[in-house]
Amino acid sequence: MSQMNVPIRQQVDDLPRYVPGRAREGAVKLSSNEMPQPPDQSIIDAASQALAQVNRYPDLTASELRGALAQRFGVDADEVCVGTGSSAILMAALMAVCCDGDEVVFPWRSFESYPIAVPAAHATARLVPLRESGQVDLHAMREALTERTRVVIVCTPNNPTGPALSFDEIHEFVRQVPPNILILMDEAYIDFADDPAIRSAIPLIGEFPNVLVMRTFSKVHALAGVRVGYAIGHRQLIGAIQAVLVPFGVSAVAQAAAVASLKGDEDVRAQARAIIGERHRMLKELRSLGFVVPESQANFVMLMGEGEEFVAACAREGVVVRPFPEGIRVTVGTRELNDCVLRAAQSCAARRSDR
Repeated sequence: MSQMNVPIRQQVDDLPRYVPGRAREGAVKLSSNEMPQPPDQSIIDAASQALAQVNRYPDLTASELRGALAQRFGVDADEVCVGTGSSAILMAALMAVCCDGDEVVFPWRSFESYPIAVPAAHATARLVPLRESGQVDLHAMREALTERTRVVIVCTPNNPTGPALSFDEIHEFVRQVPPNILILMDEAYIDFADDPAIRSAIPLIGEFPNVLVMRTFSKVHALAGVRVGYAIGHRQLIGAIQAVLVPFGVSAVAQAAAVASLKGDEDVRAQARAIIGERHRMLKELRSLGFVVPESQANFVMLMGEGEEFVAACAREGVVVRPFPEGIRVTVGTRELNDCVLRAAQSCAARRSDR
């Protein structure tokens, strides 16, 4: 192949590459926080019907879906925008407000798109360590703000560790952040939270127009394969984000599936309850075996300090999990799949007791 002489922008060349959860032939993937079951048949039927019109462009602004989301959350439709997953919303929000030299503060370790999106939007990343519990350290985040800070990102529940912040903690944090700094609340996993103190930050937007809430259909709605994310915020901010989103980015198939999913809310809630129940079981069992596992409010658990030994044990049970430098993240799946993980954990614990 001939040499390519087009210069790549240095900031892009230096970007970390997003690494998806690994898959392995013959094994079940518990590495990407996907729902273990497909969505209800009515949702698949709605998506299939939309395929009959694939010769037409989709609705540019996903007006029906935006209207349904607005009704769900008690906001106006022009306070909602839709993109190809929350990662697209993240990038568009940063592009809408960041200039060269601006800083974006976010927790680390957290969602792996953050350190990619920030420099891609010509901003500088300021990483703030998590608390020992795996929770976002709001005090340290506040201390990290400077005159150059343009955006602060808060992931709750935090991916990949799992702990979430209470509504009162978030409210107090938002109150103390200067109004010219965008506060981007990433709530991709909040539908799995069962602690009553943990609630969405959407009600804060009326009082604090610098709050933007990002959510997704990829997790609890089991629509990871069609890529639909959305944001709720002040209409002026939403308009700016909409302006830089890829036109027609959300397919008609994806829009139809998302609308149908909102109509089938009870089925979605039932799936969430099943995951929550299994998460509680896994937390209890893993801790009883001596593993250090933060108090997850998401659809995954994180085994702190674990490494390749645990990955290999899971592989022998036919499941693939996600290693991070800080530990191993395991997506909560069906009871049968979770039993495979627990057998792997028991095997690791037994070997360690024999040493």
